[in-house]
Amino acid sequence: MNNKNQLINVFYIILMGFGFPLMRYMSIHFDTINNNAVRFLSGGILFILICLLKFRDDSKKIFNSPSLILKLLILSCLISGNMYFFISGLKKTSALTGSIFGILAMPLAMIMASIFYEDEREKIKNRKFIIGNIIAIVGSLIFVTNGTKMSGVDSNFTLGGLFLISAIFIQSIQNLIVKNISKDINSIVISAVTATMTGIIYLLIAINTGRTCQLYETSTAMVIGLVFAGIYGMLTGMMMAFYIVQKQGVVIFNSIQLIVPLSTAIVGYFTLDEKIALLQCLEAIIVIFGCVIALKKK
Repeated sequence: MNNKNQLINVFYIILMGFGFPLMRYMSIHFDTINNNAVRFLSGGILFILICLLKFRDDSKKIFNSPSLILKLLILSCLISGNMYFFISGLKKTSALTGSIFGILAMPLAMIMASIFYEDEREKIKNRKFIIGNIIAIVGSLIFVTNGTKMSGVDSNFTLGGLFLISAIFIQSIQNLIVKNISKDINSIVISAVTATMTGIIYLLIAINTGRTCQLYETSTAMVIGLVFAGIYGMLTGMMMAFYIVQKQGVVIFNSIQLIVPLSTAIVGYFTLDEKIALLQCLEAIIVIFGCVIALKKK
């Protein structure tokens, strides 16, 4: 792994650490449909502007390829389902729980990726990779178990957990399509199209169900905050994630996800009063140790 990729991975971990508490905060104050509509449209419009300035050739490829349009539409539908379950689950649990539930997608993502892609299959044959991921997964599960005992989440935690499990199942399929599409167009173009399509899907649902009235009743400052939260989320959770999948692969991306709960826990502690026990600090070290082994070259 070169220095550039390592730097990108570190920035992704730090930025996502702030992203989960931010999403959790917005999920409390906005309906899930409105939340996703504003966030995805905000990020999608920003990405479209970037594409018009920097990636015009890749953007033109979409209009000349019906199969590419179909793949992007399917991806947008998957993202819509993924984010509905994820935000709903986050609303009923905590920022820490939401971030660490992502690790449960890893075994499924590894199996699916290795079935369809030879390069991903080669990565999971590495014994250090397998051992490191086992250590990291065990440490992460213990980490969240102790965290949920202290977080003071409501009685809907089990339902929220089921929502999060549904989200990560969809995400494992979603990542495979991203890898397939990224062979033809840049990850930023993928982000622009899928974010905008997803935002439109949610906006149409919000209009048809009459939920948009909440946006008029909420303060302007909060709506603006949701817009910026959307831009922040798209830049980190979508564009950077797609870029890592494109450049480093699905398996490496899922390994990096293992460290995100640690940065989320730190940010959540200061912003959302989500407590962290001393024992969790030791478990965090186990997670990091496992990830170092997993990401080390063969």
